[in-house]
Amino acid sequence: MPHKRSSWDGVLIFFLAVAACIMLLPYAWMVLSSLKSNMEIVSGTGGLFPRQPSLEGYRTVFRDAPFVTWLLNSLVTSVIITVITLLTSSLAGYIFAKHQFKGKKLLFILILATMMIPFQVLMIPTYLITAELGLVNHLMAIVLPNLVSSYGVFLAKQFIEEIPQELLEAARMDGAGEFRLMLRIVSPLILPMLSALGIFTFMNSWNNYLWPLIVLNDESKMTVPLALVYFNGTHQVNYNVVMSAAVLITVPVIIVFLIFQKQFIKGLTMTGMK
Repeated sequence: MPHKRSSWDGVLIFFLAVAACIMLLPYAWMVLSSLKSNMEIVSGTGGLFPRQPSLEGYRTVFRDAPFVTWLLNSLVTSVIITVITLLTSSLAGYIFAKHQFKGKKLLFILILATMMIPFQVLMIPTYLITAELGLVNHLMAIVLPNLVSSYGVFLAKQFIEEIPQELLEAARMDGAGEFRLMLRIVSPLILPMLSALGIFTFMNSWNNYLWPLIVLNDESKMTVPLALVYFNGTHQVNYNVVMSAAVLITVPVIIVFLIFQKQFIKGLTMTGMK
């Protein structure tokens, strides 16, 4: 039967619309500010909408800096981290969910414990290891520390535990090996989870600022979050240029979300928790 609307539905929709507008306001302000002149932003007299819209901020971003190179650096590192994280998380989650081995519970508890450790605590030893490997000022310095996600392993385990053991046993009786089992049966069933985890991983990698700031100082190796610092002058900030760079940084994340939004929402609703 169709849901019968009550008077509270309209109130709820109104408050949700207000909340959505509040959440979207900073992004709208960022986009509109990127179309203003720096003087108009600094004076603060122009209101929300630009008096004379201009793309000068975007032209400055591409003219005065190797922004395309930074975009490619961020894209390459984010894609590599996302793909390998999904692979390691799904494989480890499958092993923890469907296989028995000595020390399994202890090892899983140790993996979960790493989720409680702030990155700032591990920053110095991670940097020392990176320097020892000769990877400072190299894009691999961003990739290597982020190839395994304890949260990803936990999430994959929870989802894979929901897969009936009889289904896996039937596939084994038909001659399927573990690799084929993972590829043909497990992976399609946990696709919503992989999509949600992939978007989170890509966003975190794309927006990562602190670690690239520490290990990268070569301009040609910078990633896009560092561009916001690059465009900050010593004595003056070109706010329209910074806003233009921020808009360009946000666009790839929005595109990824729009492509995988259905699987992302499905992955969030299917928690896999017992």
